[in-house]
Amino acid sequence: MKVIWKSKIVEEEQVKVDFHDRGYQFGDGIYEVIRVHNGKLFTMKEHLDRLFNGARKIEMELPFTRVAVEELLIELVSVNRLDTGYVYFQVSRGDGIARNHFFPTLAESTPVLSGFTVVMGRQIEKITSGVGAVIIPDMRWLRCDVKSISLLGNVLAKNEAKKANVQEVIQHRDGILTEGSTSNIIVVKDGSLWSHPDDNYILAGITKIVALTEARKLGIPINECTFDIAILNTADEVFLLSTTAEIMPIIEIDGKKIGAGIPGPITKKLQKAYIAAIENECGKIL
Repeated sequence: MKVIWKSKIVEEEQVKVDFHDRGYQFGDGIYEVIRVHNGKLFTMKEHLDRLFNGARKIEMELPFTRVAVEELLIELVSVNRLDTGYVYFQVSRGDGIARNHFFPTLAESTPVLSGFTVVMGRQIEKITSGVGAVIIPDMRWLRCDVKSISLLGNVLAKNEAKKANVQEVIQHRDGILTEGSTSNIIVVKDGSLWSHPDDNYILAGITKIVALTEARKLGIPINECTFDIAILNTADEVFLLSTTAEIMPIIEIDGKKIGAGIPGPITKKLQKAYIAAIENECGKIL
């Protein structure tokens, strides 16, 4: 399999990670995951916007252009003949110099761009039937708006979902609902959507942004504000959103049914609109 390594496409066997890479030693870097349908990268523009914005937020000077990254991603999908799946790519702050908490200059250490492709079909059963979740405190850091490769907080949270034998956790900070471990969360109440605003407490998810855009087109009211986790006690519908999960209904939380315990009408309406958005950009999908 071909991969991206130090801004070039090479065979995976050629990759050699420097022991002093800051991504390896500090988790000092950012990443993106882009879904591929019919060999086309869905919402690549939005993902690259977030990558370059993330670099600015963590004061990482990038030695390559946006166009160069876009061309590499398209080429990688092509040479690996990826039809349906995703591309993972990341940028660490650099390698080649001894461990030091201070940021190196671009002259001292060049950021390392790497990436790979994964074959992965759509999770149709879960998208259609729904999944479970559990509520836990949000114990992560306070820059969740940065899509950092340092994911220990998310991994610990996801492990709580695994222990509970459910798909996801729903996190809260002092009673305010934030997001999942690897997804955004939207609540439906009395015909309106409730979503945490895009600030430092959550990641501005691309799937969420697309879904809210489609909701506005459909005339569905949206509340982007902070709200109490207690809303889940009377929610009509709840769903999670992510690049690989798309719009996935949550039909049970902490063992209790949400609404009728089946995917609700607004969730289904948004799923249909989301599929239309994918097909508009990538062509017909199953």
